[in-house]
Amino acid sequence: MKPYDVTALGELLIDFTEYGMSEQGNPVLEANPGGAPCNVLAMLSRLGKKTAFIGKVGNDMFGNQLESALLETGIDTTGLKRDDKTHTTLAFVHTREDGDREFSFCRNPGADVMLSEEDIEEELLENCRIFHFGSLSMTHDTSRRATIKAVSLAKKHGAVLSYDPNLREALWEDLEEARKQISFGLENCHILKISDNEVQWLTGESDYDKGIRSIQETYDIPLILLSMGKDGSRAYTKEIRAEQAAYLQSGTIETTGAGDTFCACVLNYILENGWKAFSKEELEEMLRFANAAASIVTTRKGALRVMPQKEEVEALMS
Repeated sequence: MKPYDVTALGELLIDFTEYGMSEQGNPVLEANPGGAPCNVLAMLSRLGKKTAFIGKVGNDMFGNQLESALLETGIDTTGLKRDDKTHTTLAFVHTREDGDREFSFCRNPGADVMLSEEDIEEELLENCRIFHFGSLSMTHDTSRRATIKAVSLAKKHGAVLSYDPNLREALWEDLEEARKQISFGLENCHILKISDNEVQWLTGESDYDKGIRSIQETYDIPLILLSMGKDGSRAYTKEIRAEQAAYLQSGTIETTGAGDTFCACVLNYILENGWKAFSKEELEEMLRFANAAASIVTTRKGALRVMPQKEEVEALMS
């Protein structure tokens, strides 16, 4: 047994989310701890798993807030580094009338992209069962080299590699460069969590089954999870396609963190059942729980600090 179930690397930032209007008619913003990799870890910790984070924040008030949030959530902060010269990365999230989100970032640079190869501690990668990463650490050269080193070490020590492209077009100077760097993760993962819009962007296919088939033909990925928002989710292996409907709720207010919650529940299922060839019934069971947990998060502001308990997810499913 390894001391960490999941170690994740990537962005840890402040999500400024809309929280009504002031008396003057100005939007009020709430500073929520966020960042996809840590959202994943927060849900895993809520489910009783041992987690660790590798990343960098500024030596500022927001960095202090984020470190406190990780400790409160039960995420090991051994790999969390501070940067004295670069401020913590900030994201401003606007929810449109159709429920979709728009992002604006203060990240040129932000502390998360200052993570360096020297910041990577091999022990955190040697001692984890699953290593999870995304593409936002690939946008800048310094954090890109750190990510490549971490992936190499995780593979060396036999971890299962989980990847979420988490495309944010505004963070890339060139979308062809984005395609090139995102392909690194596709080439180096066992588990891929991808959203419907990312499949369309990556493959040009509006038929998701055809898009996933194209990914499978190009990359050797044993398990692919497709999240489709209100349309539910699918799981693909080379032989099996499984699908489950979403749990739609009238109390949905925003979708921030829903995909991360879904991803965490998939990893939790694998941790509890072993990394193996899953049957269609097992994949459907995996998707049902992940869909229900993601649905609950859409009824709450923020993500990292408001992940649901297992009992809440089971109650919704029943």
